[in-house]
Parts: sequence; C-alpha cells; structure tokens
Amino acid sequence: MIPTGTSQQAPQQSGLTLYRRLLRYVRPYWGSFALAIFGYVIYAGSSTALAEMMKRLIDGIQEPDAAFRLFLPLFVVGMFAARGLGTFLGTYYMSNVARNVVHALRCDVFNHMLHLPGRFFDNHSSGHLISRVTYHVEQVTGAATKAVTILLREGLFVIGLVIYLLWTNWMLTLLFLAVTPLIGGVVSYTSKRFRRLSGRIQASMGDVTHVASEALSGYRVVRTHGAEDYEKARFARASDYNRQQSLKEALTKAVSTPVIQLLVALALAVLVWLAMSPALMDDMSTGEFVAFITAASLMAKPVRQLTEVNSEIQKGLAASSELFGLLEEPPEVDEGTHAPERLAGRVTLKEVAFRYGEGQPEVLKGIDLEVAEGEMVAIVGRSGSGKSTLVGLLPRFYRPSRGEVLIDDVSLDAYRLAPLRRQIALVSQQVTLFNASIADNIAYGVENADPAAVEAAARSAHAHEFIERLPQGYATVVGDNGVMLSGGQRQRLAIARAIFKDAPLLILDEATSALDTESERHIQAALEEVCKGRTTLVIAHRLSTIERADRILVMEQGEIIEQGSHAELLARDGAYAALHRLQFQEATPA
Repeated sequence: MIPTGTSQQAPQQSGLTLYRRLLRYVRPYWGSFALAIFGYVIYAGSSTALAEMMKRLIDGIQEPDAAFRLFLPLFVVGMFAARGLGTFLGTYYMSNVARNVVHALRCDVFNHMLHLPGRFFDNHSSGHLISRVTYHVEQVTGAATKAVTILLREGLFVIGLVIYLLWTNWMLTLLFLAVTPLIGGVVSYTSKRFRRLSGRIQASMGDVTHVASEALSGYRVVRTHGAEDYEKARFARASDYNRQQSLKEALTKAVSTPVIQLLVALALAVLVWLAMSPALMDDMSTGEFVAFITAASLMAKPVRQLTEVNSEIQKGLAASSELFGLLEEPPEVDEGTHAPERLAGRVTLKEVAFRYGEGQPEVLKGIDLEVAEGEMVAIVGRSGSGKSTLVGLLPRFYRPSRGEVLIDDVSLDAYRLAPLRRQIALVSQQVTLFNASIADNIAYGVENADPAAVEAAARSAHAHEFIERLPQGYATVVGDNGVMLSGGQRQRLAIARAIFKDAPLLILDEATSALDTESERHIQAALEEVCKGRTTLVIAHRLSTIERADRILVMEQGEIIEQGSHAELLARDGAYAALHRLQFQEATPA
C-alpha cells in the first residue's frame, strides 16, 4: 500500500482551528480583506433594500404624489449602483487575498519539504508529495476564493434580511427562524460527510499522480516488459476509486441542497399562512406585508448558496488539514554552529551503526574508520552491504543510530548543514539532471556562473567534446532528467558538476557505472586529476576502476571485513580477492 504521509494529528483539528491557521496567511493582506468585507456589506445592504423598495412601491401606488415619482427611480438606480460597486470590491479584493494566500501556502509547503530529513522521502512517494503542492493547494483555493466569497457575500445578505424582518415584524420573524435548527442539523451532518469524502478524494488523487508518474517516467521499462495492460489496469483502479468517492460527494451535495431548500420553502409557506391572518394583517400596512414576504423570499437563494458552498469549504479544510500536517513534520535537525570556509577533509567514524527505522535491522554495525586528508578510499562489497548508506552519513542525509561521525575532528552535529554540504560533492549512479541548459546543469545552484569555469569543468570531465557537437553547445536544454543524452553523457555532466563545485570532499557512488570502456578510461584519467588534494570516497562495482586507490574497504552485511591496498588485498586472498576473481574470470581464456 502506498503511504500517503498524512499527519496523525491533522484529522483531529476542527474546522475553526484550520480556518484560524489559514487566517494567519491573510494578515499580510488585511487591507484588501477589509475592502472585500466593506464591498460585501454594501452588497448586502443594497440587496436588502429591495424589500424596502417593494414596501415604498406598494405604499406609493396606494397614495401617489409627485415626490414619490422622482424618488422611486433614483432609489432603484442607486440601489443597483451600490450593489454593483459592492460586488466589484468584494469579488476582486477577495480573489486578490485568496490567490496571495494560496501562493504563500504553496511556497511554504514546497520550501518545508526541501528541508525535511531523508527518511521522510524514503517513506513517502513522490506522487503523493507532488499532489500536496498541486491538487491539495487548489482545494484550499476553492475554500479561500469561492467559499469565502459566498460565505461573506451571502452570509451578510442573510444577516441583513433577518435584521430587516425583525424590524418589520419580530414575531413573524421568530416563527420563520424556528426552522433554523433543522437546517443546522442537515448542514452539520453533510459537513462531516463532505470532510471525510474530501480526505479520501485527496488521498486517491495522490495515488493517481503516483501511478501516472511512475508509469510515464518509466515508460521504457513498461514497454520492454509488455506491461502496458498492467499499468492501464493499475491506473484505472486508482482513478475509479477517485471517481467513486467523487460521486458519493456529489450525491451528498445533490440530496442536501434540495432538503434545505424544502425546509426554507415550508417555513415560508407557514409564514405566508400566518401573515394573512386578520389579527396580524391589522398591525401591518399592505406595503409592509409585501416587503416582509419579499425579504423572506429573498432569503431562499443565499441560504441555498451557503449550503452548496459547504462542500467547497470541507474540501478546503480536508486539504488544509493535510498541508498543515505536512508543515508540522519536523525538519532536518540543524542546530550546529560550526561553518569553516573550507574543510581539510579528515573523516572519522567511531562505532557508527545505522537503521532506517525502529524495529528495522541494522544496516551498519559498529563501523570504525579513519580517512586521512586527501586520501582516496574505495568501498566495495555485494549489493546491500551498506556502502551507499555509509557515504550518505557524511552530507547528513541520515544520522547514525549510535556512534559518531567527525570531519576534521569535529562532530557532524556541530556543523551547520548548508556550509557542510557546500563542501561535499556527490556523484551517484542515479544521475539527476534538470530541464535546463547544459551550462546551468554543470553550474547548478550558482547564478551567472563564469562560462570559462563551466567549460574547464566540462573539459576535465571529458564532456566538452560531445557538448560542442550539440545543436546549441552549452546552451542546449537537456530535457527532462537529461532524456536527450546517453547514460555516459549524463554521468560525465554529473562529474563535471562535481568538478565545478570544487569541494574538498568528493563522494563517487558508482560514478562510472554507465560509461563504456573508452569513456571510462577518459573519466578515470579525469577522476585521478580531480581527486588530487581532495578526500575521496569511491563506491565501485567495477574493481578495475579502483586499483589505484590509496585504500580499499570491503564491506559485508554492514561491517568492514577487510581493508588495504589493491595489491595487499589480493595477496591476502580473502573476500576482495574472491570478488576480483569472480569479476575477471569471464576475461580469462578458457
């Protein structure tokens, strides 16, 4: 089952609590928010004046005079002009507030995700995380624009009508409002159901995004395995669950709105019947009676809109709950203060152990290691022996379960993360390139990089020749994750990026795995050059690439079982020698 990463505390937050948190994002735009409310007050007042106009019209017909003939047209024009002004102020300024709130919230969520620890990303699919900053934020948009607009505009209109009804005939108004608890009960039930269904819909949208992104990014694997039908069925299942939940939401909305409208109509019918009794008619003029019925009738539309917008509000609250749950995820611990300008590069591990989670087996078991400044240390071993986990501790993607990691005799916890990571260059087997130019990929993270430095890094990585042959040279956009380049070319760009960074600590995790023999020979020469004066940790599957390393570590099940130079380990005839024989036996003549 794909984890959605929903915070355990998020669903327990009340709608009021969530709206209060959203209102914190409104504070910087309080001026626009105040103008929007002012506009809706004008709208509500001018709309309520329609009932007063009906009263004056009836009374004026019964007792006509010249002043009335002039007053009524001006009243009509003024009422609709005020209503138009109120609608403009409310709609525009509320949209302005809402879009700014959504932008701020989306940026906060994305920025927070960039600072979450590595374990968070191990436990959450990228599809669900992308869904948070796209689909979930759009649901908040619905709550922040459409919902708040209708809530304020129609809500103030209803309040204006109720005040007018009480002023006209308070006894009849109280009878009319007797139906309010029934309407409240229906709204309360549907709110809970909308919130529950919205949560399921948002989780299922994460599943849809996840399945689609996996299948589309891995289209070559899908096609070579003939798995198109399998992926179609998997996507259809995720989409169908989303469809089912959306239909349940639509059914709830379709049933609740007519029920509420019927309750209002029944109250209105009883009101008309009572209002026409002789006892009540004696206390009201014909104009007042018509005005009262008009005001009561006008209430049906805003009440309907208020109940219909409930689904938007609940969607927004469910999405807000997910987003605030994500924002409550603790970021990487970054309490260190040590930030040297340049590291020397001494690395020490003392009794380091690591496990990916509580109850999980230890991936590293009591590692003791010292790497001297400028030393090149290669790490070999079978898959799953803990090689990549070991080097992943240095940039603090993970923190050891026990033991201590030191660089230049200072504990890693004492370093500030950003300055520490600036001084570590990492080239992994899974190369990540961005949909930008080759120059921007090499100088990633550096604004207005020196073109000469970019070219020098490319030359050192033996990438300059193939870059020059591209249509636009260094300005060529590489496509999504370098799709326009071969595996070897992508790998060389990653190495060029590491060379450009000029970091004192270099980590090469299967950095030459995607290269052909000739490219590998060029890269080996480049790496030997770039490794000079740098502390280098090399994870290698091909043992031929690490023969010149100062020291080779052999790992097995999270432990270092052998270490020494290439020649020493071969002479020892242990695990390394066995790996060497196994790898080179195919090249040995029969």
